[in-house]
Amino acid sequence: MKLYALTFLYKNPNGTVKILHATHDVQSFGYFQRGSIREFMDFTSKIITERTPNCSRASVKEQEYMVHVYIRSDCLSGVLIADHEYPTRVAFTLLNKVLDDFCLKTPSVDWPRLQEKSVEFADAQATLEKYQNPKEADAMTKIQIDLDETKIILHDTIEAVLNRGEKLDDLVSKSEGLSTQSKAFYKTAKKANSCCVIL
Repeated sequence: MKLYALTFLYKNPNGTVKILHATHDVQSFGYFQRGSIREFMDFTSKIITERTPNCSRASVKEQEYMVHVYIRSDCLSGVLIADHEYPTRVAFTLLNKVLDDFCLKTPSVDWPRLQEKSVEFADAQATLEKYQNPKEADAMTKIQIDLDETKIILHDTIEAVLNRGEKLDDLVSKSEGLSTQSKAFYKTAKKANSCCVIL
């Protein structure tokens, strides 16, 4: 599971879109490809935002990548580019959180006047890094994984108890095979040993 880009965009009422801030993680790509990949991710983010209606969420699959977009009623948009394995619910939780944080740092009255990629938003890089591992960043995912692990342990424990029960049954059946004479000898030896206690 991997996140590649987190982009904040403003969608003008006339339909044009501008990127306010973009954060990328392109370390997994070749050094000379990184610039082109960043440009392509920014271009994709703008196109997806232009074609998605306000007040909606969408996920678009492109080869092995998923592009998640959330456009709010105030025309602020967030786009998250991830691999296809990244959980959709966690992606939209992330977008909801960062868009709220972005609104607190950058007032909405400034968005129409801002230049392309002119907003500094340091929290975006930290959030992108934190959410690389969805089970660490998202409580629901972590709980689900913990439940799955507990279920596996419980199945293993039940299987071990059943195996132990079978072994006990085998021991009982073997002990029934002992002669009554052996059992009597054991009881007599135990009584004999109990009378000789050293004081």
